[in-house]
Amino acid sequence: MTNATHDQTVSLRKPVADNIIARFSQALVAFAERWFPDAYVFVLIAVIAVAIGAILHGGSPLAVSRAFGDGFWNLIPFTMQMALVAIGGYVVAMSPPVASVLARLASVPKTGRGAVVFVGVLSIFLSLLNWGLSLIFSGLLVREIARRTDIRLDYRAAGAAGYLGLGCGFTLGITSSAAQLQANAGSIPASLLPITGVIGFSETILTWQNMVTVVMVTVVSAAICYFTTPAPEQAKTAEDLGVALGDDRIEARKPARPGDWLEFSPLLTILIALLAAGWLWQTFQSGNPLITLSGLNTYNFVFLILGIVLHWRPRSLIESFSKAMPSVSGVLLQFPFYAGIAQILTKVPNSSGTTLSDTIAHWFVGASSNSTVFSFLVGIYSALLGFFVPSAGGKWIIEAPYIMKAANDIGAHLGWTVMVYNIAETLPNFINPFWMLPLLGILGLKSKDLIGYTSVQFFIHFPIVMLLAAILMATFAYHPPILP
Repeated sequence: MTNATHDQTVSLRKPVADNIIARFSQALVAFAERWFPDAYVFVLIAVIAVAIGAILHGGSPLAVSRAFGDGFWNLIPFTMQMALVAIGGYVVAMSPPVASVLARLASVPKTGRGAVVFVGVLSIFLSLLNWGLSLIFSGLLVREIARRTDIRLDYRAAGAAGYLGLGCGFTLGITSSAAQLQANAGSIPASLLPITGVIGFSETILTWQNMVTVVMVTVVSAAICYFTTPAPEQAKTAEDLGVALGDDRIEARKPARPGDWLEFSPLLTILIALLAAGWLWQTFQSGNPLITLSGLNTYNFVFLILGIVLHWRPRSLIESFSKAMPSVSGVLLQFPFYAGIAQILTKVPNSSGTTLSDTIAHWFVGASSNSTVFSFLVGIYSALLGFFVPSAGGKWIIEAPYIMKAANDIGAHLGWTVMVYNIAETLPNFINPFWMLPLLGILGLKSKDLIGYTSVQFFIHFPIVMLLAAILMATFAYHPPILP
């Protein structure tokens, strides 16, 4: 090969996203990989920072310690519920019938660039139903498309597209942990309920303003996918990246001994499905089914039963459930610390009887001349904190006491304040790889392979959605908290 030919080959392989924004994002990734600790360490830092803040605010060290311990287990039901949201999505995505759907969907795109857009849009739509399903299904779909030999798929761009649901979609749908928590009086911490009241889905994710946001986010995301996907001659396939594309399906096996018979028979599945059918019929026979699904217990029950039926045989379900467990370790470990933080913020007064959350809320009110400015401040603050605390539900518990108190004081609609938080909170997921980990495990990639693409999504989305959220706030009328 001549030098000229070699130079041309290198030029062809230069990523099309190699511009100032992509270079900045890669520098950010390199810095984060070298200096940023694990997400659990961020939670510990947050606990210490809030504890010190409460003490400097005038609270006694003993009161801070007591509040931390008293609040530590307040979110245990919610923690288990959110863990099952992820597991339910994983189990459904790994079922044999869904595997057949994956194969059919993988044949739809006609070009590599079209496949990236297709995966991205599907990831967002699935995330509105279940973020766990979106993440796992999208990862498996990317692998299925990558097995095709008739198109050249950039495996990195497609993987990044599969992450769009976690970066800008899922908090706009029914698995929004903040909206779910606020819609259920039993899930709201006792210290928060008087401030927010119960806020139903009809005032959050089912508003027409949220529908407009979903459409805008989807269109912008698809356009970014299209323009940042490398041309076929520049694409890096899974083979180029050294990724082995084996069969993802759960291996069909036969019982090895007589005692295994029930594990491989659909008999128990049929009986359990019939038992559940009566409850489901009674639950959904009246009212809006989406409102009915706003109960996390109902939501998780539906997905678990669906997973049981789709896997058909208990052994298949058991294996998929086991594979899903690593994806929820962060939720199980970190949420109790978030509950402790919320208790410190709301239950440790100074000598004047004012808590730290009260003081922060007063700052929001003082800095906001109206609900539109308030919306900007909430969005920017939530996005900034979301980079360091990548947990929508846990972080809402931290922010809600003072954000919602400020919303009451300034007259900002409480439901849309929740949605402003939702819109902004997940954007940092594009540059923080915490929620990317399950997807990376499926794809066999590292965060650095995707963040060059996802960071472009972040920088373009942020100003657009912040402006949109603030404009839409003006279309709501405030009303006081509705207590059960």
